[in-house]
Amino acid sequence: MTGEIRERTSARRVALVVAAGRGHRVGGQIPKQYLSLGGRPILRHALATLAAHPDVDAVRVVIHPDDRPLYDQAATGLDLLEPAPGGAERQDSVRLGLESLASLAPEHVLIHDGARPFLSMGVIDRVIAALDTHPGAIPALPQADTLKRDDGAGLIGGTVERAGLWRAQTPQGFHYAAILDAHRAAAGQALTDDAAVLEAAGGRVALVAGAEDNGKVTTPDDLRRAERRFQGPGEVRVGNGFDVHAFGPGDHVILGGVRIPHTHALMGHSDADVALHALADAIYGALAAGDIGRHFPPSDDRWKGAPSDVFLRHAGALVQALGGRLVHLDLTLMCERPKIGPYRAAIAARVADILGLDGGRVSVKATTTERLGFTGRSEGMAAQATATVSLPG
Repeated sequence: MTGEIRERTSARRVALVVAAGRGHRVGGQIPKQYLSLGGRPILRHALATLAAHPDVDAVRVVIHPDDRPLYDQAATGLDLLEPAPGGAERQDSVRLGLESLASLAPEHVLIHDGARPFLSMGVIDRVIAALDTHPGAIPALPQADTLKRDDGAGLIGGTVERAGLWRAQTPQGFHYAAILDAHRAAAGQALTDDAAVLEAAGGRVALVAGAEDNGKVTTPDDLRRAERRFQGPGEVRVGNGFDVHAFGPGDHVILGGVRIPHTHALMGHSDADVALHALADAIYGALAAGDIGRHFPPSDDRWKGAPSDVFLRHAGALVQALGGRLVHLDLTLMCERPKIGPYRAAIAARVADILGLDGGRVSVKATTTERLGFTGRSEGMAAQATATVSLPG
């Protein structure tokens, strides 16, 4: 979450968010995807969720070129690819967005409507899982209401059998090569969604469970209903993190961003700050956003020897991007040596500073394991952390 445009040469799974529409039915002087919802642009809600998902490697938004200043405001602080220009119709915009991903050669692509702000991690998980066995998958809800056909004169022309009918949602997931070929073949047609594009090319699309909250903001009433979600107390999440590092040669350890003299150093790919690693994983856990290894792979040499405050800041920025706040952090350090007591206040203050928190929201404790286990034998250190996060309802 650096706020800089991400440069990538490859990505296994990319989310493509369609936000080039000019619709004003919801009201206002700007396209609906940039109207405020809960103090943030409608578009930002979905972007933040997709950017936080541990199995989405990159996110690209398709925008109208005239909307670049609005887009930049909505995307501030999010780690996204450079946006792509859209076309005259939604289908054109999706095709152009897919073409723009060719250099990344993704295996899968998730196509999402920017006006669906309340996307959940669970919906994304189900779509991704279905792509293991199908070339396409969409979230959907079974049709519950009786359906009537209009005769064109304002009268009922017939009743439609609702059995087997589903309401399609997004993100719709596809094998990238299959949906790109299908969109190229369907250019100039007027198909209603991307699943229909793949169907027209002979592809089979799986249905997975959608979510009632995953609705599209189209009318003023939709926006008013969406706003009511932000008038309640919100949702409180709790996440746990645990980390271990072994001792090796050295004359100090880094704990909570604080240098502490010791007869050994902690070994790891980064600076091996066991405290900040546990804290970051606790925050990721509260967000259902994976772990440090997912966001900062140890196979990537960029993170070799890196200071671990980078990881913790990233986790804190994800909370902010999702419109939430960190309520409290509780850290327990486990070791025989070094003695943590003299440094406990400094560690708490450093963690609070990294995350922009009041110091009273960070608790740091230390314990031994009564000389039992690897920590008792002074072979390494362990840390356990709990993060309490408040998110919009």
